This record gives sequence, structure tokens and C-alpha cells, in this order.
Amino acid sequence: MLSTTSRIVSRRNTLVARAIRAKSTQVESSSGPIAADGRHEVWREGIYDHDNEPKVRRRDGSMQSVEKLRGFLNYQRNPEPYRDPVERLMDWEEINPVPDRDIDVAHTDLERKVQAARCMDCGTPFCQTYSGCPVNNLIPEWNNLVYQDQWDEAIERLHSTNNFPEFTGRVCPAPCEGSCVAGLVDSPVTIKNIEYAIVDRAFRDGKITPRIPAERSGMTVAVVGSGPAGLACADELNQKGHKVTVFERADRIGGLLMYGIPNMKLEKDTVDRRVNLLREEGIEFVTNANIGQNVDVNELKANFDAMCLCLGSTKPRDLPVPGRELKGVHFAMEFLTANQKKLLLTKEGKLESQWEKDNWITAEGKDVIVIGGGDTGTDCIGTSMRHRCKSVTNFELMPQPPMARATDNPWPQWPRVFGIDYGHAEVRAVYGHDPRVYSVMTKELIGDEAGNVKALVTQDVEMTPQGPKAIEGSEREWPADLVVLSMGFLSPEDYVTKELGLDVDQRNNIQAVYGDFRTNIEGVFAGGDCRRGQSLVVWAINEGRGTAAACDEYLEQKRFDDSAMTQGHGAFANLSSLSPSI
Repeated sequence: MLSTTSRIVSRRNTLVARAIRAKSTQVESSSGPIAADGRHEVWREGIYDHDNEPKVRRRDGSMQSVEKLRGFLNYQRNPEPYRDPVERLMDWEEINPVPDRDIDVAHTDLERKVQAARCMDCGTPFCQTYSGCPVNNLIPEWNNLVYQDQWDEAIERLHSTNNFPEFTGRVCPAPCEGSCVAGLVDSPVTIKNIEYAIVDRAFRDGKITPRIPAERSGMTVAVVGSGPAGLACADELNQKGHKVTVFERADRIGGLLMYGIPNMKLEKDTVDRRVNLLREEGIEFVTNANIGQNVDVNELKANFDAMCLCLGSTKPRDLPVPGRELKGVHFAMEFLTANQKKLLLTKEGKLESQWEKDNWITAEGKDVIVIGGGDTGTDCIGTSMRHRCKSVTNFELMPQPPMARATDNPWPQWPRVFGIDYGHAEVRAVYGHDPRVYSVMTKELIGDEAGNVKALVTQDVEMTPQGPKAIEGSEREWPADLVVLSMGFLSPEDYVTKELGLDVDQRNNIQAVYGDFRTNIEGVFAGGDCRRGQSLVVWAINEGRGTAAACDEYLEQKRFDDSAMTQGHGAFANLSSLSPSI
């Protein structure tokens, strides 16, 4: 066993160098469902003839101009690859390639055109229905606009349904691609790649500018929470002319987008860019305002015409096993938030040779165990790799997914199939194996004399109709200096709901009907994960937009009623004198 951190880091750097030379083929895709081995094709090269007309290679090998009529037959799916998994471990920059640095913009735009040509203009575009995109993005429309090189019109159509396509284009798992009709017989359209290409190009070309409302309603709204639901809600209400103030308990605006999703997946400059735009449009932001703790929630309610709660689902699922109290056992959000706060103090997102160990959680030189899969588990893996961990293993209770759709998982449902996300690809590239271990349950955490976790005991399980069943005699012990719990979230924290007297459902989420979003308290609305339960960023945007629409309807009625009371009271008071005599 290595005795010093320097030797551990030296050994790992040797592995990194070896992986760079090998140029591992285990590369994942940045767009939607991918092949089981994570491979991607080399991007096709455009060839220009004497008329400067771009030619691209078709499935039959011929080089011809791009055409859409039979595009889904002529062209193969060709998603944009992430940056090389080993090279990107040297920094905290986004895993997506940077235009003009990592990829040629003109060549990329040509490839977008080709991929957009694969969109079939389906009679029923399932990609934008309930089974596909939760915000009902007009996908066939903006795909066609990209094919026609009408990028300005494309961003208008995209923004008409999605407030923040630069977020969803990076972090959404793309359920739209899982329900793409082309995916029935071939590979789906690269919708996710096209989405963030549209919005990134619009920002780059200066096409996204502040939209300051021409008129103000005189009504005020407090939005509590600045995650994707809160920001979408605030944006919609502000555009309706209401004065919106967003309250955030953290020191920076963004909620999950700022501290829950690591920088290599969503750079914080991207979040700040949108927040600054919203601020220019008239939205006020208040940080370090923990409603129900250092800000009185009832006072807040009294000072605003309406309140929208977009609190998120922040109470994590715990692991009730012996040894849970040991030092070195952390919830995923503790680990990711501490890392992001530390990273925001560094320069240019580059790795520093000496990390400050105070007030943050480091995986450097440690055997890391991540319990729980999903996007958050992958983020913990990727973060540990960038810390220069000694090893990282990911435990999942469920069995390994199949390589292809099972019979109980038909199209257009999201395909529950085996895939390789960015964190898995990074472990494969450096250590030569996948970090995931399936069908295991943690039984005990073992500590040393100082109360630090040093090992973890698991037991294999098999799935039965009644749930997971432990297999006798399958216990194993794993070395573990750092254990990260990534098992999802239960509900919002209850101090706000209790102080306001809000009704909650059996899961302790705020009780409000979808589409109405009204709580049992007059003038108080709820949307996002605090109402729905933990879900995707794109669903949070959907709920934020819906909450804003319901709140706007309430405010307009309130404004009408107030106007009737103040301006029309005298006229209505004497209506009885106009009644016919009997």
C-alpha cells in the first residue's frame, strides 16, 4: 500500500500519461442515449467544390449536398463527442468542446445542418410530447430552421418554450431523443447537441439581449429559491410586468445549477451570464436569505402580493447502517457544494498543485466509495477523479441495465439501457475498468481508532417482486477513506412549510395540484421539486413556468379586484337604487 500522497499522485499521473498515449476508445457521447460501449464516429468532413457548395458523405459513401427530404435515410447519427476523457481530467472546464479552440466552428455548423436534416417532420413528433420534452420544445421547427441556416429564428422558437436552453442543452439526459421516432428503426436525432448549439451561437453573436418589460403592473412577487424552477418562474413573471424579487439562501444565485452540478458539466460563467441578463431585465436577487431561518416567512408574505415557493427537494436520503456517524461519510451535495465553493476561489478553473484542506472535502489520495448511481453519482465520480483520488467505486442497488430495451420498456419511454456517462469514461480511461458495481447493498461502515471511516461492508442482493433480497454468504469488505451518499432526495426541508402552515403530501412535498400550483394558503404557490419531488432540470423549468402562469392569473384577478374596490366602489354601492319598484 502506498504510504504518501505524493507517491499516490505520482502513480496516478503515470496512469494518466499511459492513458493519453493509448488514446482509449472508451469515449462517451454528449448527446442523449448512446451505444453500450460509448464509442462515437469521427465527425465527417465537409468538402467544398468550385461553387463553394458543401458536400457531405452519405451512408452509401457518396459525397453530395445536404438535403432534408430523405435525410434520416441518407445520414447517420453523429453526436458531438466530449473532450478527451484523460485530457479533461487536467482541468475543471466543461467536458463539451469549446468552439474555435477544440473544434472548428464552420465545420461544426455544417455538421449541425446535417444532423438537423435527419429530423423527419413526423406527423406526431413524440420528441416534444409528454414522453419526450417536458417543456414541449418545438424540436422539429428549430431543427428545420437550423437546416435552413436560419439560426436567429431558431433561437426565437427555442426561447418560446424554454427559458434556459443553455442549461438543458448541457445537463438534460435528453428524454426527447429517447422518444424520437427515428429511434424506432435507427438512431435518434442529436437533438441535445443542436439545442445548445442554437443558444451558444446566439449568445456568441450577441442575439440574446435584455428584454425589459414595457409596462409594470404594480404587483410584487417573492420567489423563494433560485434554482431552475425559481429562475424560470421569476423570468416569466417579470416578463408579465410584475416586480419580482428572488430570495436565495446560498451566497450565490443558481441553486442546484450553481452548487449541485459541477463545473465540468455546467460552467458557472454560463449560469452567471443568464442571471446577469435577468438582473438587467429588472429582477432583484437577494442572497444569504434563508426563509424561515434568518428571514421571517410571514413578514415576507405580508410585504408581497404573492409568493412562489421553488425550494427544491433538498432533504437527502440517508443510509441507516452501523458506522454512519463516522468522519469521512458525506452526502453528495455536501461534497459537491464544498468542491464548487473551493473551485470558485481558484484561477481559471485550473487544478492547483496544493489544495487547501480546511473547510472542504477532498478525495485526494483516498479510496472513494460513491453509494448510489444517477447523474449525481456520476458527478461525484468525476469530482473525485479531478481531486486525484487513489480509487473510486460506485455501488448501485439495482442490477446492471440491459444493452437494449427490455420488453417492459418500449418506445417512446426513456430507454433504461446500459450507458457510459462522462465520469465512468474517465475512470475507464485512467484505471482501465468501469467504476460501477451492481446489485450490492451496504451493510456496515467500519472506522479506525480516530473515528474515521476506513472500510465498508456490502452484501450482494437479487431483485424479487418484494424488493431486494440479500444473498447469504456474499459479504465483502472494501477499503474506503471517503464515502459519498448519492441516493436521491426525499422532500424539501420542512421549516418553511411548517411556519407557513402549508399542507404537504405523504412524501412531505408541498401539496399543490399540477397546472394550478396553488397551496392551501392564499397567494402562495409552489412548483418544482418541492412540489413534484426530485426530478430533472427540464421538469423544474416546466414547473417554474407553470407556477408563474398560475401566479400571474391570481395577480391579474387581485389587481382587478383592488381596482374595483378603490375606483368603482361608489358606482357599485348605489346599484340597488336602480332596481325596479314592486
